Amino acid sequence: MIVLDNEPMMKHTTFRTGGPAKRFIKIESVEDILKISNDSEYSDDFLIIGNGSNLLVSDKGIDTTVIQIYDMFNSISLIDDVTIHADAGALLSKVAVFARDNSLTGFEFASGIPGTAGGAVFMNAGAYGGEMKDCVVKVYAVTDGKEVVFTNEEMKFGYRESIAMQKNMIITGVDIRLQKGDKDSITAMMNDLNGRRREKQPLEYPSAGSTFKRPEGYFAGKLIMDSGLAGYSVGDAEVSEKHCGFVINKGHATSDEIYKLICNVQDIVKEKTGIMLETEVRLIGEF
Repeated sequence: MIVLDNEPMMKHTTFRTGGPAKRFIKIESVEDILKISNDSEYSDDFLIIGNGSNLLVSDKGIDTTVIQIYDMFNSISLIDDVTIHADAGALLSKVAVFARDNSLTGFEFASGIPGTAGGAVFMNAGAYGGEMKDCVVKVYAVTDGKEVVFTNEEMKFGYRESIAMQKNMIITGVDIRLQKGDKDSITAMMNDLNGRRREKQPLEYPSAGSTFKRPEGYFAGKLIMDSGLAGYSVGDAEVSEKHCGFVINKGHATSDEIYKLICNVQDIVKEKTGIMLETEVRLIGEF
């Protein structure tokens, strides 16, 4: 593993913002995670991240140890004809390509989600009618310094949530069960979904994906647009005109600007519609 002190989090979040982490560790294996979990040198609280696609980290930095499960812990393999094992740091896009190359269908929905397998399990990520809970068989994790395995049922998946959000656990891998399919059809569906993303989402700017959870019976982006907030900005943080559900970094936005924009959007939408938007993005540190 690689240990870095006072590492700028702006280098490790898709918003491209955030102050320094006291300690930043890149892990290579489950053994590294077990060592960290059982070593008094690393006894402070951990923040586990993948590629930082759902985080807004304070400009003031964070006085904690960040464990990155991404760069060097990302293998993908077949367990049997229809089951894939992915390390927690494997990008969802690469898992989707691996599934396609093995003529496995059921994971096309995840091909454009900007996150890792571990992060996707943590928050039960989903898109275009599919969610991780639909295909996860087993989740491998370290908790209380020991390796454990959770079933799909034990993960208690809900809308953008799982038991991992309540328990002190570090997800290390996941088994995903799919179905045999036609490679050309799978490719066509992935191309269609990714084409829709490029057309409708501001992928050319740093963001954290969907900023707000979907309120029951509504769409966050439409509520924001109907509230007259398309293009609304605070500094270089802006509500995307292409898709109002996305807050984007137009240049040199700070986390504070993004946070202020999020709060203002929540207040204005609440005033105009009576609905309080809940953030999907995780706020890390002091704001």
